[in-house]
Amino acid sequence: MLKNLIKTIRELRFFLILWITQSFSSLGSAATNFALVIWTYEQQGSAVTTALLAICSYAPYVLFSVFAGTLIDRINKKAAMLVSDSFAALCTICVLILLTAGRLEIWHLYIINALNGLMNTVQRPASEVAISLLTPQKYYQRVSGLRYFSNSLNTVLTPVLASILLSLAGLRIVILFDLFSFFTAFCVLLCFIKIPEVKPSEGSENETIFQSSKRGLQYLKDNRGILDLILFLAVINFTASIYNAALPAMLLSRIEGGRLALGMVNTVTGIATLFGSILVTLLPEPKSRVRMICNCLLFSMSAENFILAFGRSIPVWCLGAALGWIFIPVMGANMEALLRLTIPVNIQGRVYSVRNTLQFFTIPLGYLCGGLLVDRIFEPFMKFQKQGSLLAGLFGSGKGSGAALLFFVIGVFGILSCLPFRMDRHIWALEEGDQHS
Repeated sequence: MLKNLIKTIRELRFFLILWITQSFSSLGSAATNFALVIWTYEQQGSAVTTALLAICSYAPYVLFSVFAGTLIDRINKKAAMLVSDSFAALCTICVLILLTAGRLEIWHLYIINALNGLMNTVQRPASEVAISLLTPQKYYQRVSGLRYFSNSLNTVLTPVLASILLSLAGLRIVILFDLFSFFTAFCVLLCFIKIPEVKPSEGSENETIFQSSKRGLQYLKDNRGILDLILFLAVINFTASIYNAALPAMLLSRIEGGRLALGMVNTVTGIATLFGSILVTLLPEPKSRVRMICNCLLFSMSAENFILAFGRSIPVWCLGAALGWIFIPVMGANMEALLRLTIPVNIQGRVYSVRNTLQFFTIPLGYLCGGLLVDRIFEPFMKFQKQGSLLAGLFGSGKGSGAALLFFVIGVFGILSCLPFRMDRHIWALEEGDQHS
């Protein structure tokens, strides 16, 4: 067993170095984002205001991702990652300068998030292809599990780290930690990681951006199982984004809530996904990846939203977060393995770029809908519910009760959105190795 472990580490050494340092950088970025969400909500007290932070990040990412594949499959992946990460660091420095000068405004954050989102159109697919190039196929599921492990660990550490730093030294120290983590990851990637280059697919050298994007779309059209699976995730992302927009509004507004409640729920979310990522790393490959994906999402979409809707205390909200997120790494690892095993590596950049547009375009829509539904519909509706009424008894009264009602609605919507895709014959055809319709 020890020999196998040593062999595995040797074969994955470059991935492991990249994974550890990039995860550390992600922790710094996540701490800054968490602190800025709190700062923004305390400035305005509006769910729409905080939701717009995410919308500005995802909108350019969604709009331009479809065209990024041409660059990803042609240029050096390492250079793309270094340039993108450097640009993100410059944006963070701008926030620090404005904050120090006492000139930071919410609209500044919207612009900076939009610029970061634009650079992510290159950084994310480049890193996805880099992982494929650094990882032998037999380790795809374990590598996916390790990535979810680091994401989960960051989710656990982010609220704790950000809250401690905010309390002790304010927002500036959070941003400085973010810059330190970036510098560490940048130096390691620059000096110690060699990402193999892959030969471009035949005829791709002379393709225009639009022709390349069309080729990525054509691949998905010819592989309906993969396309339908991506559209399934797009629907799930829409529901999850409504959830993400409503969660701070409910927990920060409730009498039983506040910063502590939001931090604890985020921490429990991380612990649950941490456990799930360990589980998927250790378990053998499932007999049916498609069944695993569908079942995990169906359980997660129902359990968490209903418990959050009816919960009135931090322990109950934490229970909902644990049940909702524990199987997400299992779903994600099987999804990633299915894509990496199906899509040829020399066109993964184009296909992943198109995938990002199709799968993530619903995220800004979900955040916008979530913020508007909380501020304009559900909160005003619950405000006029009399004490002792059925809805007040189920979801409470006062600010935050409208968001609780919204969690019930998206729980129902989540279940209904899972069922049609569970019966999709093209998705099930992936189990037979036949992706073509």
